[in-house]
Amino acid sequence: MNEPSTASPFETSFDVEAVRRDFPILNRPLEDGRRRKGMPPAFLDSAASAQKPACVIEKEREVEEQYFANAYRGVYYFGARIDEELEASRDRVRQLLNAESSDEIAFTSGTTMSINIVARAWGAKFLEPGDEVLITDMEHHANIVPWQMICQERGATLRWLPLTDDLRLDLSQLDEYLTPKTKLVAVTSMSNVLGTINPVHEIARKAHAVGAKILVDAAQSTPHGAIDVRTGDGGEIDFLALSGHKLFGPTGIGVLYGREALLKEMNPFLGGGHMISRVFKDHSEWADPPAKFEAGTIPIVQAIAMGTAIDYVEGLGFANIHNYEAALLRYAHEKLEAIPGLKILGPACEFKGPIISFTIERVSAEDLANLLDIKGVFVRHGHHCTMPLHDKLGITASVRASFAMYNTHEEVDRLVEAINFALERLA
Repeated sequence: MNEPSTASPFETSFDVEAVRRDFPILNRPLEDGRRRKGMPPAFLDSAASAQKPACVIEKEREVEEQYFANAYRGVYYFGARIDEELEASRDRVRQLLNAESSDEIAFTSGTTMSINIVARAWGAKFLEPGDEVLITDMEHHANIVPWQMICQERGATLRWLPLTDDLRLDLSQLDEYLTPKTKLVAVTSMSNVLGTINPVHEIARKAHAVGAKILVDAAQSTPHGAIDVRTGDGGEIDFLALSGHKLFGPTGIGVLYGREALLKEMNPFLGGGHMISRVFKDHSEWADPPAKFEAGTIPIVQAIAMGTAIDYVEGLGFANIHNYEAALLRYAHEKLEAIPGLKILGPACEFKGPIISFTIERVSAEDLANLLDIKGVFVRHGHHCTMPLHDKLGITASVRASFAMYNTHEEVDRLVEAINFALERLA
């Protein structure tokens, strides 16, 4: 991901209004509620799930209406067309990540499933008693719980890389935490609470130096800038997980990237149809990756439309998206920091993506979110699936406003106005 632009949100050449017109849901006035009726939504929860452009919605409809069939099952026209569309989408993911081969791209149900596949299919085979898995204090539960489970089963130790005072990874301690006992580092590329962007290639180089593998949870960062899994300097990524629904695509579809040699030596995670090459009464032989990790019927329509979502985002240009979002983030920081009692969680803008989580003195996160909803401003409240991080911060909940390429500085103003409205009501 590139460095933020110094342009103001008013000077960027990025045509946000044209982008917004591509998202039908953002152009429908709200219909329910006495106060919010007739308002356009200020949707500030894209870190949970992003909205879909019309082209993605239309692609799903096209598949269902024109040539739907099960995948990899039939040679008739519909079946052959589905196979072609699926493999084209798989190759779009390969290009997005700069993977060497489409065989390194397995479709899954999402980031959570992808991480569990690595924990079960790689960890159950290669982790031994006394080995260590290193994660960080800012991980999502999806990148914590699978490692807790497999470490407990295998007798391995789960270690936690701490954070600095400004809530970035404490890389000064990385060499201490990476030892010959470390077999895998599992790290988010961008915190879903703090917005912190982590130097995954630097971490990969140090992990590889001690013989460890690295898994990157790229669910949050992918909509804002793709990760190159091949660097050529030792910083290559061994495993990467991402979700379609955060990348302006459908729900129920995700990706596991794994280096081909690693996928070949792993055991399958699920057994069933498609993931086998031969079944006997007393044993079975596995298909080659990625089929080995795609048991049963995958989310066919969603996988195809995910390729359309990637085409849409890349058509806008990741550099353009990043510069616009960086300017919007700075504008939001400036406006929110002026609210008395409001504390933003996370580092300065130059070290983070377009996420702002915050607390306000003596104000319940749930009460605040409910009052913002009255004004048609949609944010998330709670622990955001990061209980250990919230425990470290000494809080039980926070409010999160997460921005995407379709958000505007006017929506930031609406957020600020809604917070002031809420504070008046709560007073």
